[in-house]
Amino acid sequence: MLITMRDKQLLELPAIMTEITRPKISPLLLLVSGIAFAILIGLGTWQWNRMIWKEALVNTINTRIVEAPVPLNAIIGMADSGTDIEYRPVKLTGRLMNDAEQYLLATFEGQSGWHVYTPVEVEGGQVLFVNRGFVPYDKRDPKTRDDGQMNQLVNIEGLARAALTQKPGWVVPENTPEKHEFYWKDLSAMISAAGLDDKNVLPFFVDKTSKLPDGLLPIAGVTRIDLPNNHLQYLITWYGLALALAGVLLAYIIKTRRKTA
Repeated sequence: MLITMRDKQLLELPAIMTEITRPKISPLLLLVSGIAFAILIGLGTWQWNRMIWKEALVNTINTRIVEAPVPLNAIIGMADSGTDIEYRPVKLTGRLMNDAEQYLLATFEGQSGWHVYTPVEVEGGQVLFVNRGFVPYDKRDPKTRDDGQMNQLVNIEGLARAALTQKPGWVVPENTPEKHEFYWKDLSAMISAAGLDDKNVLPFFVDKTSKLPDGLLPIAGVTRIDLPNNHLQYLITWYGLALALAGVLLAYIIKTRRKTA
């Protein structure tokens, strides 16, 4: 019995149709999923490293703040040698330059106000900006808190703080030095606003911890110590999304291969 060409084509048609309708795993889907997985793992690993860094920083701060204060010259020497001075206790004696105060917008115990940054003339004619503490919004004018404006030599204890090199984020407003108002600690702008020679100003701040008698302003000891550490929950989120993506992709591959078989 002779099989014509048409008959042969009809016999081969089911196999051809099966090949056409057989589901295949999309290479593009695998590529996109692989890239997304790598990004999620990268973000999770970055949060892991940030968590380790933050925990080490918190431990360092907690260790330093309970140390005995050292003379200002010791902190100056550390800063000159490139040693980290953040949160190191320091003591100094100087004269407050109250007419050159600068004001950083802040809150304290739910109340809005200002941190008062006062230049202090220390031994040798050098000047150091000291965050003397918090005053309520309506107490910015020194005349409203004259009892706390001491003109004699004063002893100050505090925590050394490094100056910022740039604005901490785009959401932070721009400083207005011409009004002596600041939203981030720009030391250079404070120096200019106070009319000081930057050659005489030390390149760091001190947050005052020694407090005035009750009722007097500014309120010292307002340095923020309890740094937020939410990196663990971010880490779990990114790794969890990566695991979920891998599970969905694996289920898709198994389903597709079963249909093929």
